[in-house]
Amino acid sequence: MSDCPDGVCLTCSDAAVAARVRRLLDDDLAVVDTAAGPQEVSVALVEVRPGDVVLVHAKEAIAVTERAS
Repeated sequence: MSDCPDGVCLTCSDAAVAARVRRLLDDDLAVVDTAAGPQEVSVALVEVRPGDVVLVHAKEAIAVTERAS
């Protein structure tokens, strides 16, 4: 995990990481902003829009923690 900021990784960590949705893509995917920069994640389990903050685990958004205004 040396490439992961603060020892937390969206792919291999056991922790969920908060990330802000930058934009939605086709096929239930989105680009989110993380401490490591933009990353593509699945949003198939949650209903989101740009600006929302989601918890991401294993590149899957699992919950919305903040809605964009």
